[in-house]
Amino acid sequence: MAADLALLQHAGVPRARLWEGPVSLVVPRSYRRHASFEPVAAQFAARGCPVYERPSGGGLVPQGPGILNLSLVYTLPGGPGTWMERVYLHLCALLQDALQALGVASHWQAVSGSFCDGRFNLACGSGAQARKIAGTAQYWRPLPRHPAGPTTHAVLAHAVLLVEPDLAAAHAWANAFEQALGSERRYDPAKTVSLAQVLGPRAPDGLMPRVRHLLSAALEHAGLPGAANASSQS
Repeated sequence: MAADLALLQHAGVPRARLWEGPVSLVVPRSYRRHASFEPVAAQFAARGCPVYERPSGGGLVPQGPGILNLSLVYTLPGGPGTWMERVYLHLCALLQDALQALGVASHWQAVSGSFCDGRFNLACGSGAQARKIAGTAQYWRPLPRHPAGPTTHAVLAHAVLLVEPDLAAAHAWANAFEQALGSERRYDPAKTVSLAQVLGPRAPDGLMPRVRHLLSAALEHAGLPGAANASSQS
């Protein structure tokens, strides 16, 4: 996350980063509204699950082995009101292409009961059977305005893809943290699914390296969000 924020300092040149984190929980700064946040976070760190803050909104996100993060940094003219949906669709399309290359269809939708639920989750399955396989987020930072040009923003577009994590353990940490805070939020493991679970015996050996390769290949041919992305959905 610190590396992502550092990338924003050089957002004039589009950059991408694929990364995995250690077992941890990542929360927006709004979690500091809980009076017990700091002592509870310290307790979880002592138990082997540190808690990190991020600048983007949303909710709690577990991290750990088997969870692949994609971070994109670039600049766009104008502000979130113009670009936010297109940024999400651009990010979703990159993930969908990689999943489709493995024979896995996905679409964007909210999945009630999943962690950090949002309209631009990627899900597998339909109706009551839809399960979240990826989550997305954005962070915008205004840049100094050139006198002759429009306001420009540096954009951090981030996705979390559940490739082959221990989802039971991730949910146990997440729910225990919410309970320790005195929060009423709880997350249902049945509302998420990993790529390894979807593929089952069809999963190739070295699934994580394979997904990294597919996303890297997609990034080589991907432009920045544009008008064409705003109307695409699969």
